[in-house]
Amino acid sequence: MSQASSAPNEPTPLHGMPLLLGTVSLSLATFMNVLDSSIANVSIPAIAGDLGVSPNQGTWVITSFGVANAISVPLTGWLTQRFGAVKLFTWSVLLFVISSWLCGFAMSLEMLVGFRVLQGLVAGPMIPLSQTLLLASYPRAKAGMALALWGMTTLVAPVVGPLLGGWITDNISWPWIFYINVPVGLLSAALTWGIYRHRETHTRKLPIDTVGLALLVVWVGSLQLMLDKGKELDWFASGTIVTLAIVAVVAFAVFVVWELTDDHPVVDLKLFAGRNFAFGTLSLSMAYGLFFGNVVLMPLWLQQWMGYTATDAGMALAPVGVLAILLTPIVGRKVSEWDPRIMATGAFIVFSVVLWMRSTFTTDTDFFHILVPTVLQGGAMAFFFIPLTTITLAGLKPERIAAAAGLSNFVRITAGAMGTSIATTVWENRATLHHAQLTEHLPVGSPALNAAASGLTQGGLQSGQAWGVINRLIDQQAFTRAADDVFLVSSVLFVVLIAAIWITRRPAPHAAGAAEAGGAH
Repeated sequence: MSQASSAPNEPTPLHGMPLLLGTVSLSLATFMNVLDSSIANVSIPAIAGDLGVSPNQGTWVITSFGVANAISVPLTGWLTQRFGAVKLFTWSVLLFVISSWLCGFAMSLEMLVGFRVLQGLVAGPMIPLSQTLLLASYPRAKAGMALALWGMTTLVAPVVGPLLGGWITDNISWPWIFYINVPVGLLSAALTWGIYRHRETHTRKLPIDTVGLALLVVWVGSLQLMLDKGKELDWFASGTIVTLAIVAVVAFAVFVVWELTDDHPVVDLKLFAGRNFAFGTLSLSMAYGLFFGNVVLMPLWLQQWMGYTATDAGMALAPVGVLAILLTPIVGRKVSEWDPRIMATGAFIVFSVVLWMRSTFTTDTDFFHILVPTVLQGGAMAFFFIPLTTITLAGLKPERIAAAAGLSNFVRITAGAMGTSIATTVWENRATLHHAQLTEHLPVGSPALNAAASGLTQGGLQSGQAWGVINRLIDQQAFTRAADDVFLVSSVLFVVLIAAIWITRRPAPHAAGAAEAGGAH
């Protein structure tokens, strides 16, 4: 009782049906949010084809959401204090529903990207606030169970996303990957408001760092736009790309100076003075950028060059969550007993092995051999987020945990969007190089090419069609070799990143609870 009296503002735990429905409503919102970041991956070729753009441009659908989401995450703390956690969460879910509905109605890539930006912006507070409200619903002794339930939704969604996205794209149409958010979101918002509206957090007016926020939008937006448009505009041969690069660098430099000197910074950069936070965030974000770039690349390669349908690609990628779901509760229990640096190192080694296995793929690789690394990757995911977040948040005062979790999530999500742009750009550039190298050995008029073309024409194809088939086969080899290059370099980088983990100090055992609370993804 003394604890309750010392914290009169702390809400009493829920019981019975309100607790069950509250857990369901918050989990549904988290599930919908995480699902939306993975469901579009296998649908990119279909979306790009329908809107008349290249699949490489279609990846803007993923990166635009990621960047906007990253920008809005640091604002969660200020918005919560200004409007209250329950009201902000409910409005975030409702606006997410509206923006999802608009995404389905998009008639062009520009419209879709614009609505995805809106969707990303309003999604920012959903995941951290779902954790906050869930933890307040359970007794402190059951916080671990509450976080385990919450964590399952973030791990099941990446399994369901590719399967559901593939099935909807093949059997209905791609706009429905966004429309399905409407009933889920409305149910979540209604349940949340019904159960939590009388448990609103206290509000107070705080100044907002508008200059810092504007600079954040400018430098992140310019950098992402530069990465997305670079290949299309021939990189630094283009005045537009040079301008975007200059704007990004200057805005970032001013942003750093401003945030370090402002009384109420939108991002507390002084957190990077801590060794664990700096190198924990670095290893977490760089690894996530590598991981997410490869997650986006796989379905593109499978559908464009291996003849997979969206459903087949989803089947090849969905098992990533199986080991993650089985192992995450064990990691949650053991992270306070074992050295999280060893656990994270193990995850990086498994990621490296998975990507090395993928770097051996050929145009003849069958479904089973594509599936094996996917299953193994789930084990790495289980030992990735919780231990690294434990390291990152270790040693921080309780009042700085929320800001630190927000900042590390901002850096991680931004790295994920940039990793996607870099992976797809490098893939296309390497494919061009491999195509040139392959055709060097097969000049036009060579006996081998003429014999292949002759065989195809005898099979009933016209001459132009025969040469088109031959070029397609060369492209298939080139893009497969290029994907292998990306996988191999990513594999090596995961090994290199292990060094950053071991610059950090081992967290004290009690740091695990904070880490599980901050381990949103």
